[in-house]
Parts: sequence; structure tokens; C-alpha cells
Amino acid sequence: MGSSEMERRILPSSMPRSRRHRSSAERSRSRSRSRDRDRDRRRRRVEESPSYSSRHRSRSSRTRWERGGWKCSERERERERERHGRRHDRDYSSERRHHRGHGRRRVSSRSASSDSSRRRRPAHHRNRRHLRESFANSHSSRATSVEDDEDGHLIYRNGDVLQDRYKIITTLGEGTFGKVVKCRDLQNDRFIALKIIKNVEKYREAAKLEINVLEKLAEKDPFNKHLCVRMLSWFDYHGHVCIAFDLLGLSVFDFLKDNNYRPYALDQVRHISYQLCYAVKFLHDNKLTHTDLKPENILFVDSDYDLTYDPKKKRDIRTVKRTDIQLIDFGSATFDHEHHSTIVSTRHYRAPEVILELGWQQPCDVWSIGCIMFELYLGITLFQTHDNREHLAMMERILGPIPYRMGRKTRTKYFYHGKLDWDEKSSDGRYVRENCKPLRSYQTSSDEDHRLLFDLITKMLEYEPDQRITLGEALRHPFFDKIAAIHRLGDEAVGDLRERSHSLSR
Repeated sequence: MGSSEMERRILPSSMPRSRRHRSSAERSRSRSRSRDRDRDRRRRRVEESPSYSSRHRSRSSRTRWERGGWKCSERERERERERHGRRHDRDYSSERRHHRGHGRRRVSSRSASSDSSRRRRPAHHRNRRHLRESFANSHSSRATSVEDDEDGHLIYRNGDVLQDRYKIITTLGEGTFGKVVKCRDLQNDRFIALKIIKNVEKYREAAKLEINVLEKLAEKDPFNKHLCVRMLSWFDYHGHVCIAFDLLGLSVFDFLKDNNYRPYALDQVRHISYQLCYAVKFLHDNKLTHTDLKPENILFVDSDYDLTYDPKKKRDIRTVKRTDIQLIDFGSATFDHEHHSTIVSTRHYRAPEVILELGWQQPCDVWSIGCIMFELYLGITLFQTHDNREHLAMMERILGPIPYRMGRKTRTKYFYHGKLDWDEKSSDGRYVRENCKPLRSYQTSSDEDHRLLFDLITKMLEYEPDQRITLGEALRHPFFDKIAAIHRLGDEAVGDLRERSHSLSR
């Protein structure tokens, strides 16, 4: 072994260690200790500085602080979390503003499935109001930012002005689609009703369909002679589709409810039903089905009333002065050539062919009108249920057995060998038996007018859609013979005027 090799072997262990000869592990530990010392010195200098403030800490420092890496009081930690949360809110809202121009917004424009996921989020995410583009309005009582609540409703206050034109006076109603507010049109100095749709994708799409229907109806009926509500204008307000309508009175349902469900007088039932048949016939003639006829969607033009006292009931009774109506809510209206959803109509006014999923056309509206006429006459719902099988059982109790053909054709689970699978001895069966009776049994008088009313309702509630009376036939039914000449509509009104003028000339 040479001397040079011997020196290389002996030298590392025998000579004093120098920085250059340390092992890699030792050098790494040394550098780590040095970095720690430098970091501690820098932190102490910052913390000891009089101008130091917690809001000047970096994002990474704040994260370590919240994990407890730094010693601090619980109150200081809580204040820092609040500041961090507010900054996150501002960042999040600015992102929302940046994407406002795109068709779908990231947060509040959701489908039904995303709505459910939102409900599962933590409370601090659910309750956060998402701020959008700011606007200043000289007419408004406040210069505010546009906000939505967690359901997608526009947050507003009375006195706010939209589009520099519509000043909000009060809220008229609220539904799953959004809200309806009373506004003053500052441009034309008149009151209007403004329907503000939720900032949710599916409701926006439904609103666009409704606008399309209303525009088509306006083309066919420019002078609004067919009693369908008139759309004045529409606009998009930060993701909320807003539709302006003529301001009308209460719905026939709200008036009924406010009157303690006291039924309408027979003459009022006649006039309201006549107008309803006339308005819906106009839709049917234009290959359109409303699909959501109910008392809530029939509004009085003016719901002013006379007040009298009933000594028996010991309360005041309201009698509407004018029974002129308008038909509203065309959000579910469907043209013949369009896709037909399997289930349509509000439960209590749903036709049997819809429940049995046999397909539907205009006759499903006729069934709904029959249910509405019954409700106006008695003040109660004809089919008060929320279950399909029970609904069908009520139909059989009131109208007789459902036709065998319909029971065999349906693919639903409610029939067995063409007959309704229903246990009359069950608690549900007893409920139906005790609360429902044959249709004619509800007639409150044997007078001819009452008999004619129930004859018409019976024809409207035929099970088979192709055997159900049409609205053209219904308008010629004897029940409507007593409609006053001044209340006649369309060709009938022209004919009556000609007869009157001819008689006067004699």
C-alpha cells in the first residue's frame, strides 16, 4: 500500500474536522438550524415593530397561525379568521361579477341537483349572500349592490328602482318561480305588476318559454280581447328575467280564501266560468295547452268588493263588485308540436290520463276547468289529496269506475287486471268513503240552473279525453244561456248587438 493511499485512509479520522469535510447529513442539519435562526430573528423584528399589525401578515403566515403554529390568544385567532372570511367573500363576489356576462353563473344558476348539493354545504357557505355588480340609481332610496338570497330570489326593498324605470312599491306574491311586485312605471306614470324570476337556470329557461308564448298570443290577439294577461315588456336584470304585466286584482282563490272560503254566487260562477272557457278556447284554437289551470291563475281585473254582515256566521261577507277575469301564468303552456312532459297540472286539477301517463292534449285543460267550477260553486276542492292511488280512488267514488281500457293501457302500478288496486277497508279507504260522494250529491239546490251547472261539470269530467266536452261545445251549453248581453264575448257578442240594434230600429 502506497503512502498516498495510507494518508487518504487516515486523514479523515485523525485530523480535526473542517466545514469542507462534514458529512452531507450534518451539513443539511446545520443549514436547517441556520434557516430557523434567521426566520426567528426576522419574525421577532416584525413583531416588535410598532407598526406591526396582524392584517399585514402573509397568507401562509395566517394559515400557520390558525393551525396554532404561533402562540396567540383565542380572541386574536378569531379576529383573524373573521378578516380572512371577509376577504374570501370579496374575492368570491368579484369572481361572480367577472363571469356575469356568461349565460350560466357559477353559483346561483343551478339545476335541481345542484340545489340539493348547496343545501348540504356548511352553514357559513349557505348563508353567504353572493354580491354582484354594483349599481347606483338616482331614483332609488338607496345606492346598493345587487344581491340574491340563498334560493335565488332578488333581494330588494320598497323604493328600489330597476332599469331606471320600475320603482318597487310592494310585494304582491311569491311562488317557486320568483316574486311578483307592484311597481310604478316612471316612464309612463302608471302602476304595473313585475314578475321577477329567480336567478336559477331552470326558472330562467321556463321564463323564456313563457315570454315566447306571450309574444305569440300578442300577435294573435293584439287588442287583448281573449282575456289572457298582456305582457308589456321584459328585460334581464343581473340574471333575473323580469316580465312586466298590466296590474290586476286578487286571484279568485285569494279572494275566496280572504272571504273564509264562502262560495261565489251562482251568477258569479257562471260569468267567471264562461270567461275561463272563452280564454282557454283561444289557446286551444292556436294549438296551445295551458296545462296549469287553477284558481290561483285566474285573476280579477278589479277585486274591489262590497261588505255585508252575516248575523248567522257573525262575520262580514265580501262580494266582489266585478267578475271580469284574466288568465295568467303561461310558464307551462305547451304547443302541440312541442315536447309534452309526462306529468303536468297542479295535483288537485290533474286529469286521469296524466296520472295514468297515457299522454295528454287540450282535453286535460277541460278537466281542470271542471274542477275549478266545482270549487267556485262550493268553496272546497273536489279532489283533496296528495297521492295518485288515493286520487284515482276519489275519482271512482265521485264519478264512477275508471274505464277498463284505461286501466289496461296504463303502465303505472295502480291497476290490477284493469281494475284499480284499492283497499276500501283500509284507513285510506274509509277516508275516501267518508269524505267523497257521487258528484250530483254536492248540488246544493234542485233549481234548473244548479242542475245545468252540474251537467256541464259532469261532461267536463269524462274519463276518456276524446269523450270529454270541448270548450267550443261548453260555451254553447244551456248553463251559459243566462250570460248577460254585455258580458258576451267574441262572435256571440257581435250577434247580440246586431239583434238589439235590429229590434230598436223597428
